[in-house]
Amino acid sequence: MRRLTVQVEHFALANRFVISRGAKTEAIVVVATIAADGGIGRGECVPYARYGETVESVVTQIETIRAAIEAGAGRAQLQKLLPPGAARNALDCALWDLDAKRLAVPAFRSAGLPAPGPVTTAFTLSLGTPEDMARAAAAQAWPVLKLKLAGAGDEARLAAVRAAAPSASLIVDANEAWSPRDLAGNLAACARYGVALVEQPLPAGADAALAEIDHLVPICADESLHDRRDLAGLRGRYDAVNVKLDKAGGLTEALALLDAAEQLGFTIMIGCMVATSLAMAPALLLAARATYVDLDGPLLLAHDRPDGLLYEGATLYPPSASLWG
Repeated sequence: MRRLTVQVEHFALANRFVISRGAKTEAIVVVATIAADGGIGRGECVPYARYGETVESVVTQIETIRAAIEAGAGRAQLQKLLPPGAARNALDCALWDLDAKRLAVPAFRSAGLPAPGPVTTAFTLSLGTPEDMARAAAAQAWPVLKLKLAGAGDEARLAAVRAAAPSASLIVDANEAWSPRDLAGNLAACARYGVALVEQPLPAGADAALAEIDHLVPICADESLHDRRDLAGLRGRYDAVNVKLDKAGGLTEALALLDAAEQLGFTIMIGCMVATSLAMAPALLLAARATYVDLDGPLLLAHDRPDGLLYEGATLYPPSASLWG
C-alpha cells in the first residue's frame, strides 16, 4: 500500500520578481510525496493563477484522487484522473521518482532517454526600467538572457540590455502584454537588437494576428500551449513551443508533447515556473531535445533545497539521485 503526503512550502526570492501580470516575492510550491515498498518519490508543482489555479485548488485536486494513488494508480491512469496542470505534474513526477527509487533504475532510462548531461540555461531578467534591466544584464554576464517585457517602453529596455550585454543571446517574453497594434513595431525592434526568440507576444486565444505578419524573429508559444491538444491550433502562428511540466501536467505528457511538436516542425524550448530544483530536475531530462533551455528557477530564490541542482554560471548539471529520479 502506498502513502501519499502533500505539503505546501514557501521559498523566499532573492529579489522581487516582476512580469507584465504582476510581481512576487516568494515561490509557493506544492510537493507530493509517495512512499511504497521502501522507496520515496517526490514531485513539485507551482499553482499558477494565470490558469485559474490556487494552492488550495491544487491541493484539493490531489486529495480527490488520493484513494486511487494510494491504491496503486500509475502514470497512465493519472493522465485520465486529472487534467493538465500543476496537480497532475506533482503526482506524475512523484511516481517517476518513486519507480526510480524502488527499481534502482534512473528515470531517464525508464523514459528511454539518454543520460542527461550539462546544459546551458538562460537567466531571466525581471521586468524593470531600462536602467535596472541593463544593470542586471551586466551583472550576470550570461550567454543567454531572457527579458521580461510589458509593452510600453520595451524598445528602450531592449536597447539598454543589448548595450549592457552585446554578446548575449536574447530571448524576450512579453507574457501576453503586446497587442496586434504594436506587434509589427515590437518585432522590428527585436530584430534590430538581435533577439533570437520572442515568447507569447499576444494573449492566448487572441493571437490570430501572428498568422498574418512576417516573423522577423521566431515566435514561441507559452501561455497558448498546455498539452498535445493545443498543437494543431498553433501551426502558422508560432515557430516554437515552450514545454513546461506544470502546464502539460507532468513528465509523462511532456514527453508525448515533445514527440508531437517535433513531428510538426516546432522548435523546442524547455521552461519552468519560479520553483526549486525539485521542479527543475524532471524537466532537465528533456533539455537535450531543446534548442532553448530556461531552467533558472532556483537561481531566483534566496535559498534552494539542500540537495539542489548544481549551477556553475550558466551551466546546469544533472540531478543527484537524492534529489529526484
